[in-house]
Amino acid sequence: MQPQAVIFDIGNVLIEWQPERFYDAEIGEARRRAMFSKVDLHGMNDEVDRGGNFTQVVLATAERYPEWREEIRMWHDRWLEMAAPEIPHSVRLLRALRARGVPVFALTNFGVQTFDDIAAPHYPFLSEFDRAYVSGHMKTIKPEPRIYEMVEADCGIAPGALIFTDDRPDNIDMAASRGWQTHLFTGPQGWADRLVAAGLLTKEDAT
Repeated sequence: MQPQAVIFDIGNVLIEWQPERFYDAEIGEARRRAMFSKVDLHGMNDEVDRGGNFTQVVLATAERYPEWREEIRMWHDRWLEMAAPEIPHSVRLLRALRARGVPVFALTNFGVQTFDDIAAPHYPFLSEFDRAYVSGHMKTIKPEPRIYEMVEADCGIAPGALIFTDDRPDNIDMAASRGWQTHLFTGPQGWADRLVAAGLLTKEDAT
């Protein structure tokens, strides 16, 4: 079945999301490893992605670990440096699909404040989706089934007519289990090739 809509993850598909890389540059790999082994920073981020208040969640975590207080606060104060840079070829694919009239959605684990107040103003293409399914607003995250159910119910497109790319195998596996067409994102060229193979873009469109 030719897809009727294309769904993009955002982190590590359209925008690089590499907190470890940021901290390695700021405090060194050894200290970063020590901090991440002590503090569940990705769990903290999941709480934000479920709709928790970004400032409150991060600052409360910082106070629970005073030996890492300043480093944890960087997650809040310098968040945009972790969510960078954009992946230009992926952005071109998004725009090429829309230019051809293909509906393009986002399905992303993202906090309300980090998406609405920080990322979207900085990255104009985040306002270009036909529909943006943001976990913080939906109060559920990938790969929980509920978020996929909500997408299906809202867009009204049969699961088999959706094609979804994400960099995490668990997120892809859940979508595939629901009948979605899927592509594990390992780089924009592979995604471009898949869109061409699906008949959604020409090779020229996908460059």
